[in-house]
Amino acid sequence: MDVRRRSEKPVYPSKVFAADEKPLKPHKNQQQEDNNTLLIDASDALPLPLYLTNGLFFTMFFSVMYFLLSRWREKIRNSTPLHVVTLSELGAIVSLIASVIYLLGFFGIGFVQTFVSRGNNDSWDENDEEFLLKEDSRCGPATTLGCAIPARQIAPMAPPQPSMSVAEKPAPLITPASSEEDEEIIKSVVQGKIPSYSLESKLGDCKRAASIRKEVMQRITGKSLEGLPLEGFNYESILGQCCEMPIGYVQIPVGIAGPLLLNGKEFSVPMATTEGCLVASTNRGCKAIYASGGATCILLRDGMTRAPCVRFGTAKRAAELKFFVEDPIKFETLANVFNQSSRFARLQRIQCVIAGKNLYMRFVCSTGDAMGMNMVSKGVQNVLDYLQNEYPDMDVIGISGNFCSDKKPSAVNWIEGRGKSVVCEAIITEEVVKKVLKTEVAALVELNMLKNLTGSAMAGALGGFNAHASNIVSAVFIATGQDPAQNIESSHCITMMEAVNDGKDLHISVTMPSIEVGTVGGGTQLASQSACLNLLGVKGANREAPGSNARLLATVVAGSVLAGELSLMSAISAGQLVNSHMKYNRSTKDVTKASS
Repeated sequence: MDVRRRSEKPVYPSKVFAADEKPLKPHKNQQQEDNNTLLIDASDALPLPLYLTNGLFFTMFFSVMYFLLSRWREKIRNSTPLHVVTLSELGAIVSLIASVIYLLGFFGIGFVQTFVSRGNNDSWDENDEEFLLKEDSRCGPATTLGCAIPARQIAPMAPPQPSMSVAEKPAPLITPASSEEDEEIIKSVVQGKIPSYSLESKLGDCKRAASIRKEVMQRITGKSLEGLPLEGFNYESILGQCCEMPIGYVQIPVGIAGPLLLNGKEFSVPMATTEGCLVASTNRGCKAIYASGGATCILLRDGMTRAPCVRFGTAKRAAELKFFVEDPIKFETLANVFNQSSRFARLQRIQCVIAGKNLYMRFVCSTGDAMGMNMVSKGVQNVLDYLQNEYPDMDVIGISGNFCSDKKPSAVNWIEGRGKSVVCEAIITEEVVKKVLKTEVAALVELNMLKNLTGSAMAGALGGFNAHASNIVSAVFIATGQDPAQNIESSHCITMMEAVNDGKDLHISVTMPSIEVGTVGGGTQLASQSACLNLLGVKGANREAPGSNARLLATVVAGSVLAGELSLMSAISAGQLVNSHMKYNRSTKDVTKASS
């Protein structure tokens, strides 16, 4: 504030002006005096100087506002109703109201004084631009520091800043609901009054439930889900069987590799992946196989497994049950009990191992065109109920004892097999190796021995004697609705290469003992995955020969792995791996601009 010394002359002199003097413009002094008497000098009622009082209330106002906003933010995150307040919050609200009342009164007095002192004047001249502050009688004549300024002499407030335009405000995270009813449901879920998992049953509309649940997640987490699509999906098709509490779906591109010439038939192989170069590489392998006359695939075994764990009081009793189960006569009885669980489940054998007084029984059965985990588990439960009557001291620890073994790399699957056990082979001519694969037969054979065999052995690999079988298995599994987690054991593979026909041609084979696939149930019924199965000619169950569609799908997976192995090994042998990935597996977008 520009504080100026009071003029020695009175502002409104009472003397008579000479003829050559210009008197000040009239200010309607009498009316101003009457108005000023109506104003209360605010500083006289304050125990502290005005600037200290203002500072105190401003500090209290902003501190209380920060505290309350922080508390409300925590309540929103924890789904606590805002109207429930603690004692500290109540005190803060009272302090906030007090500070607001003071500040409104302070600025109100300044506004009234400004209006009274200026609004009554008809015009202004150069003398009116300098308001002289009347000094308080408590202060010296030289300064007003530390003194309260009379309310009627407070300088006018600065003009208010222009408000931020609507376009400049950040977009709100909360998306308006399509109706007031949906908004009420969203608030109830956020507050914990309605469980999120019950929306489908309460609303009777799966898509609407997914939409509400998505908005609830945005409000609870404060994170945007704008990029997760909601439209274009049949949520009724996954209710109770594929996914719980959906909020949308993830988009994965599907590419086509082929034609793959396998057992005299051509297949266009769908591959769902986000890895650049994978489809192109597999497609090149299919081209090499096709140009060499095709590949041959043989199914070795077909049997899904489940291995419960049971415990007895002694190891002797566990051994007695082992002998009982392995007895051929008793096995027929157990098979009849097992097969009653399904039209397609057929018990093939039971393999037992003992660990102390614990017995693990590995049931192996055919499951038709289904992958069969639920089917075999149901049959095993029937057998356990039957055995419980014969061995009442048997304690069932779990229907799955990990001797199956499901979704884990294991030697038992590598040796005994699980699901479909397949071997696929092809002879690639020397001309194709040179022109299509851009390498030499001898180089491929040597690379396979040192990489896939010796290198994997040095790494202690379990079923991983290959270049990248899991890449192809995962892509085909996702495209055709298989269980992606079963890629673990389904990718068990050993790749063999050998020079034949006097070293001119290449014999390549892949042996995969545990491909776990089905063409009915699970994700195979979804529209996109069903379309990919239809492309391969294996959609649904084969009524004439149950199980043949699933077995054919397993051979296609093995043939695709053969093509992928052939192409990748050739790229490594020719030194093309890095260059091809830099060309096809690198984004051309400016990452710095994308992040901003």
